[in-house]
Amino acid sequence: MGAPLLAVRDLHVTFTTPRGTVRAVDSLAFTVEAGRTLGIVGESGSGKSVTSLAVMGLHRGAAQVTGSVALAGRELTGLGERELATVRGRRMAMVFQDPLSSLHPYYTVGEQIAEHFRVHFKAGRAAARRRAVDMLGEVGIPEPARRAGEYPHQFSGGMRQRAVIAMALACEPELLIADEPTTALDVTVQAQILELIARLQQERGLGVVMITHDLGVIARVAHEVLVMYGGRAAEQGAVEALFAEPAHPYTRGLLDSLPRLDTPDDQPLPSIPGTPPSLLDPAPGCAFAPRCPRVRARCGEQRPEFAAYPDGPGGGAGGHRRAVACHFPGARTPEEASR
Repeated sequence: MGAPLLAVRDLHVTFTTPRGTVRAVDSLAFTVEAGRTLGIVGESGSGKSVTSLAVMGLHRGAAQVTGSVALAGRELTGLGERELATVRGRRMAMVFQDPLSSLHPYYTVGEQIAEHFRVHFKAGRAAARRRAVDMLGEVGIPEPARRAGEYPHQFSGGMRQRAVIAMALACEPELLIADEPTTALDVTVQAQILELIARLQQERGLGVVMITHDLGVIARVAHEVLVMYGGRAAEQGAVEALFAEPAHPYTRGLLDSLPRLDTPDDQPLPSIPGTPPSLLDPAPGCAFAPRCPRVRARCGEQRPEFAAYPDGPGGGAGGHRRAVACHFPGARTPEEASR
C-alpha cells in the first residue's frame, strides 16, 4: 500500500504566554485516506481547531509546531512559507467555522473565488470568472452568474458557507479540512451542507477531516473518529464500533449526553461533571481523572498510553483496529451501564 493521503505523527503545538507554556496539542497522530472522512470531536479547548491549523501551516510565528505532517508522502513541517503556499489551497484546503469572516466584505463573492483560482493556476480573468461561476453552480447556488457579482452580506448564512466551500474546492484539492462548518446554521441548512460535502467527496475522491463537537454530525458523515481531550487523543476507531461500545469514559460521557427520543421529559440530560483541564499546568496522571466516574489511584499518578484496544471491533484511523488512552478501558460503572 502507498502512503496515506494525510499522515500526522507525534504532533506537538505549544504557545508561549506570560503565564507559561500552553500545550495545546500533545503527541497526536492520525491518518486520512483518499475518499474517507475522519471526524475529530471533543469539547471546546480540546485542541481540534489548533490541530487543523497546524496541518494547514497557519500557526507560523504564533506557535511552536513539531512532529510530522505529510501530504501524500511529502513532508510539510519545516517548509518555507512560499513552498507551503503552493500546497495550501491547491492540494489541501480548509473551510472555517464562520463563513462571513472568511470572505472579504469589499469584494464580490465571484471575485474572491476567481482570485483564489488565478493565484494557483495563473489563469486569465475571464477563465477565472468562468471557474467561479461554475463552482457556485456546483455547490448548489441558484443563478450563479448573477450571484457571483454580489457581496457576502447579500448571501444568507447557508449560501455563504456554500460559497466558502466553492472557494476551497475551486483548485480541486485532494484534502478538505472542515472546521465546524455547520455550527451557526439551522438544522435544515446543516443537512444540506453535509450532503454537499459528501457528494463532492464521492465525485472527487476527497479525503476529509471533519472537526466538530456534534456527535450527530460525526455519525452521519465520518468513517473514523478521533476523540480529543486536553490536547491529546483519548480514543480512536471506526465510527460504528466506537459509537456501539466506547472504551474511554470521556467518549462514554459524550455519547450519554446526547438527547434520546426514549428519555422521559422529566429526566435531566446526563452531563460530564467538572471542567476541561488547564493546558498550562497539566496533571501528572490522566487529564480526565478529576471528572472520571471510573477513577482509581493509578489514574492520578500515571498518564495512560494511547495503545491498541484489542477488544474493540472495527477498523481504526491510525493503522490499528482500535486505540484508547485509558488504564481501565471499557470497564463501565453500574451507573454508566444503566444508561
